[in-house]
Amino acid sequence: MLDLTQRIVFCALLASVYASCPPRCECSEAAHTVKCVSKDLQSIPTGIPGYTRNLFITGNQISRLGPESFKGLENVTNLSLSNNRISEVESLTFKGLHSLRSLDLSNNQLAVIHPEAFAVLNQSLRELNLSRALYNHSAVTNLSTALRWSSLETLRGLDLSDNSLIFLPPRIFSYLSSLRRLRLSNNSLVAIQNSTLSGLEQLEVLDLTLNALKTLSEEGLQELDSLPRAALLLGENPFTCTCGIEPFAQWLNRSQNRIRDVESLTCAFPASMRNTSLLAMGTMTLGCHERDAAADLALQTSYVFLGIVLGFIGLIFLFVLYLNRKGIKKRIYDMRDACREVWEGYHYRFEMDSDPRLSQVSNSADV
Repeated sequence: MLDLTQRIVFCALLASVYASCPPRCECSEAAHTVKCVSKDLQSIPTGIPGYTRNLFITGNQISRLGPESFKGLENVTNLSLSNNRISEVESLTFKGLHSLRSLDLSNNQLAVIHPEAFAVLNQSLRELNLSRALYNHSAVTNLSTALRWSSLETLRGLDLSDNSLIFLPPRIFSYLSSLRRLRLSNNSLVAIQNSTLSGLEQLEVLDLTLNALKTLSEEGLQELDSLPRAALLLGENPFTCTCGIEPFAQWLNRSQNRIRDVESLTCAFPASMRNTSLLAMGTMTLGCHERDAAADLALQTSYVFLGIVLGFIGLIFLFVLYLNRKGIKKRIYDMRDACREVWEGYHYRFEMDSDPRLSQVSNSADV
């Protein structure tokens, strides 16, 4: 009888420990889920059950994440930390999450990202969401370092949308060799350059919609061509259909099978070309070369005219010299005689100064 009572007490204690739930959180053992949503938490709560696989801590006031934040949560596979005003992620913060596959840090204010911020044992991380999460360009530089030092060779999806990015550091993705999906939409990117997309040979989807691309340079087109498996999204960019757009338009026509929204790509500027299909621009003649030839001809004509004017002025100058040749000759002779007299005076004084006897004779004569 005593053994049975002990067993009951032990089971009750075990059940209470196993089913514990942090204050202000909701726990579901059956769904292996814990939710701490909009509870004004200042830090990651302690006492999260070990059975947790899906952990949602969102809409709170958590400013910092460190290695102590997620101890004892080896079973967590999906972690959402969105909308928490997080500004700093220290190195090895997620190292104890041995099974982590999806990490959502969207809608935060990341200003400081330490070099090994996203390091996870067994390289288990597959999805990283940093949409609307980077505070400034300094955070982008920190992110570039973190992507390099956190050993994310197995990462499959990366979301960097809605971050007001103007440009990306060179080779920022070069250590994400297994990346399949890259979202860069709704930023302010003006160009693809400096080997930005280097190392992404396995990429399957690249989203560049809603940026500030007016065209794509030859360097940018080469980088896109280096992604042979990637489907591209380029819509809702302010493409400018003036001289220089033709190579890009021709590339679009050659690459239609890779661009999912190619039919919707249109000119935004100038006003006369607005809503004109970029595919049509590949076969249209903008007259750039003709205008260049006309400009060259006009420039050459102006040079010829300038040469004629300068030649005419030179002839007039020579003619004036010819008409005044006698006066000029007399003036030259007068100047020569004056110079000769001055020279002879200096020469005579030099001889007197060099001979003391002549100097004494000169002094006696003066007396």
